[in-house]
Amino acid sequence: MINIHQLYKLTNHLVIVIIFITFSTLHAKNLDKFEKAESISDYFSGIVSLNQSKYEDSYKYLKKLDGLEKSHSTYSSKYLYSLVNSGNLKQAFTFSKKLELQQKGSFVSDLIIGIYYLKNSKLNLSKDYFLKAKKRNNRSFLDIYIADSLYNWSSLQDIDLEKATLNLNEFGSRFENLKKIQNVFLNCYFSNKKTEKLYNDLTLHKKIDFSRYSYFYAKYLESVGKIDKAKIVITNALSSYPRNLLLNQYKSDLNNSENSFNFNCKKINHVTAEILYITANALSSQSLNSLSNFYLNLSKYLNPDFHPFDTLMAENLYKIDDLLGAKKIYKNLKKIGTSFKWFADKQISRILIQENKKERSIKLLKKSYQELANKGIYEIFDYAEFLKNNEKFEESIEYYTEVLKNIDAEHPLYPEVTDGRGVSYERIGMWDKAEKDLLSSLEASPDQAYVINYLAYSWIEQGVKIKKSLQMLEKANKLKSNDPYIIDSLGWALFKLNRFKEAKEYLQIAVRLMPADPIVNDHYGDVLWKIGSKIQARYYWNYVLNLKKVEDDLREKVSLKLTTGL
Repeated sequence: MINIHQLYKLTNHLVIVIIFITFSTLHAKNLDKFEKAESISDYFSGIVSLNQSKYEDSYKYLKKLDGLEKSHSTYSSKYLYSLVNSGNLKQAFTFSKKLELQQKGSFVSDLIIGIYYLKNSKLNLSKDYFLKAKKRNNRSFLDIYIADSLYNWSSLQDIDLEKATLNLNEFGSRFENLKKIQNVFLNCYFSNKKTEKLYNDLTLHKKIDFSRYSYFYAKYLESVGKIDKAKIVITNALSSYPRNLLLNQYKSDLNNSENSFNFNCKKINHVTAEILYITANALSSQSLNSLSNFYLNLSKYLNPDFHPFDTLMAENLYKIDDLLGAKKIYKNLKKIGTSFKWFADKQISRILIQENKKERSIKLLKKSYQELANKGIYEIFDYAEFLKNNEKFEESIEYYTEVLKNIDAEHPLYPEVTDGRGVSYERIGMWDKAEKDLLSSLEASPDQAYVINYLAYSWIEQGVKIKKSLQMLEKANKLKSNDPYIIDSLGWALFKLNRFKEAKEYLQIAVRLMPADPIVNDHYGDVLWKIGSKIQARYYWNYVLNLKKVEDDLREKVSLKLTTGL
């Protein structure tokens, strides 16, 4: 069997072969310069670094291959991505102009040139390049939205609101929600008296979450001197979306007459930055993090002081395991304001846990929590959750209880708080209190699959209410199909009811979904023993003992089973 290191080496060799073939098929006039192993290595290293989101490294390697763009369009696009993502926008513009002179331009190079001119208030020039981007063949759904939007906004100096609205309405129906956002910005740009109503209608939309735009609404109200109404808008928005970072920080800014970041609907570069951010956010949700970062960097270039863009950048880096890069951004975000500091410290603590620096993580968040001037129920709850997740169960109970003193059973946090405290009680052996909290959580919100699973599995382990647990787990399995933990619990309930053949079916699925989980493998070994497959059972028990993360009591039980069976 090929192990992971062999597979990695095999993959790298395959990529090298592909790149070598690519270089070998270049036009003959370029072969002399690029057929050397060193050039192939630079190209390979540049592409790999780009795919790993190591943008500075990618730029360092690819810039050595000047001239390759004449015959290798893929190189051009990759080099542009590395330039933008490493923050070298001026060089990206220069290289894009070079491509234009060589008649090797592309959608990406047109976009970069247009954005560069837009940033430097050369709207007529930016419009020309966005038009070129619009006319490119084989444009994707995403390209259409970006090019058409930026072209429309760069054309505003030559048209009125009526014409701008007609241009916007040419967007297809699939862009309907994006049209709503841009329509509000257009009316704001032209100082239309309907702007306030349009903002209000957008943020109160019943089907789509436009809570982010409560900030832009309040910012508009602030700009026209309606500070009190701006505060009302933010307060109302936070009542529905209490965890919204942008809104929380702006509320603090309004109350303290501060300005942590800025947006002005009359600045075209600010609006287009938001349009590009929407694109980046959509790409991030599809795990296209490198491409998301490309559009995010363009957003930041157009509006460098709008720091909320950086939260998405940090999250993208976190997703691709660039923990150092993510941590660096979070450290900078701590300087923005009180809400951003608490948010950033929570994220840094999460990263420290992944870096096996648990004590540092706990120390950091404890200090950050103590420094919070205003500790609301959500801050208290988040801290309680952090403590519970890091096995500080007794401390977490104290904070969960504090939250419960300030909310009733109708509050949206109530099911989460009682669940969290119930788990902490169970982990320190106070089952009566744990059971009461878990039941309270389910009474307030009956369709919580994971709470059902936790309570039912606890009953099964105690040998009580097994038939009821089975019924509950069947419900949980419908609510969260293909969840390995729930499937394992369901199989274990059937095992305890001596329904071994049915149990085997579920436990076999759980093992396939979680092949490295010691408890699941132990359960599967037990059911194999019961149906007479004793050799197979011993195989799975042995496998459990070879896993790294196995609790001492489980290791002892499995060792005993290997000797005596069940």
